[in-house]
Order: sequence, then structure tokens, then C-alpha cells
Amino acid sequence: MAVVLIAVFGLIGCITVAAVFHWKFALIVMASSLPIIFAGGWYHVWHEVKFEGIEFRNVWFTYSTRNIPVLMELSISIPHGTFAAIVGSSGSGKTTLISLLERFYEPNRCAIELDGDNIASMPLKTLRQRMSLVAQEPYLFRGTIRQNVLLGMHDDDVNEEALHEACQDAGIHAFISSLPDGDDTNVGTGGVSLSGGQKQRISIARALIRNPTVLLLDEATSSLDSESEKEIQEVFERTGKGRTMIVVAHRVATIQRADMIFVMHQGRVVEQGSHRSLIKRRGFY
Repeated sequence: MAVVLIAVFGLIGCITVAAVFHWKFALIVMASSLPIIFAGGWYHVWHEVKFEGIEFRNVWFTYSTRNIPVLMELSISIPHGTFAAIVGSSGSGKTTLISLLERFYEPNRCAIELDGDNIASMPLKTLRQRMSLVAQEPYLFRGTIRQNVLLGMHDDDVNEEALHEACQDAGIHAFISSLPDGDDTNVGTGGVSLSGGQKQRISIARALIRNPTVLLLDEATSSLDSESEKEIQEVFERTGKGRTMIVVAHRVATIQRADMIFVMHQGRVVEQGSHRSLIKRRGFY
């Protein structure tokens, strides 16, 4: 009776195969969860490489108050670090897509994955720590500018330098510095003492200070004038490096530099490509 002892040191961890007796064998595997297939006395190891980024896999979604699906077989792949834009007519499902990513709602069918993991199986706190959302309508809470920017953050997580840097990136630092109380200025309920553009910039600073891996912008610059929008767009392009940025917008100026533009129509993606390629195609875009 022959005894064969094989030690294999693989990609991750150690796989030990012991006690192979004649044609019958027992296997003790101590390793990561790599799938292993044994055939004809030989072994082969396949390691499934996870997609780094965001994937919508044939997603269907219908609001409980409607009978018609808002999203139908929606499939989108956005690699990590991509500046992606979502465009389309009103009611095409753009904001719903963002809402599903944030798990304000759950898909009716199929899955949304972040770096290969189904977001439905992730703790909600963990998911939202990796994302920051700047919505079309910013909302500020009663309190100071500092409290609104640092909303949800622990005091130990942020220093003054990081606070000022986020405000500078959002283009609001100069305005804050001109106020008698600076960061400690009370904004009133809903930010009543500020203009729409100022509230949006504070909302943007709130998103940036978290240093998210995914930045979601749902018509985030719609309340700004064209010059301010251009400045904020440059900020997003600069601070978006190294993170995934998904922008929902109507203005061409906001999305024409996107790496990939997804054109939605009636709950489906009907076109995708760069601004230049979509213009040449003369389709829905």
C-alpha cells in the first residue's frame, strides 16, 4: 500500500493533501475558499477573479405604487475608478438606479454587486461607509456649518485640515472664512440662511470629507450657475481620481468628459460609450 504525501503551497494560504492510499484517498484541505476539482488523480485549482467595480446584473425593479417596471433587465458594468454618467429622459430610471445602489430599495429580481459582492448581503452601514451621495436637493440640518459637513462622522476621524480641505474642494471655504463665526456659523433649519448653491457646496463637502470609494452625484450641480458648475465639475474630476464616480445629469457640460456614458430609455440602457462616440452614432443620445 503506497502512501503519498503532497504539500502544495498555492496562491492564497496552504493546501495540504495527505493520506492517499492506493486508489482510495482522503483529502484534508486547509485553505481559502478556492474551488478545487480533483480528476484522474490530478488536481486543478480555479480561482474566480472578482470584478472590481459596480455591476447591475439583469436588474428588475417596480415601485410598490406602480404596476409598470421602472427598470427592466438592467445590466451595467462600471470598473473601479471610472467616471460614469447616467443620462436619459425623465422617468427613464436614472435616480432609481442610484436609490438601488444606496439600498433605499431592493431589486425585485437579480442582483447588484460591489467588487464582486452582492450589496444585499452587505451590512447597510458598511455599504454606505463606502459611498457618498450628493442629491439634487441638498438638505442641511439645524446647526453649524461644521456640524453639517461632519454629519455622521466621529470627532476623532477628522481634523481641522481635512475639514478645510473638503470645503476648499467644494468651493465653499472662501465664503465660510468671510463669516464672523466661520465654520461655527449656524445655518438655521434646512440651511435657511444660505443660498441654494451654498447649501449644495456644503453638501458636496460633506460627501468628499468621507473619502468614499464610490461617489454618487444625482443632479448635484443643477442648482449652480454655469460658472460655478464648471468649477465644481473640475473639483469632481480632480478628487474623483482613484474612486468610482457615477453622475446623473441632464447638462452635457457635466458629463461630456465621462469615461463612459450610459443612455437610459424606459428602464433599459439603450446606448453606451464616450461623449464623442455617442454623438457620432446619432442615436438616443
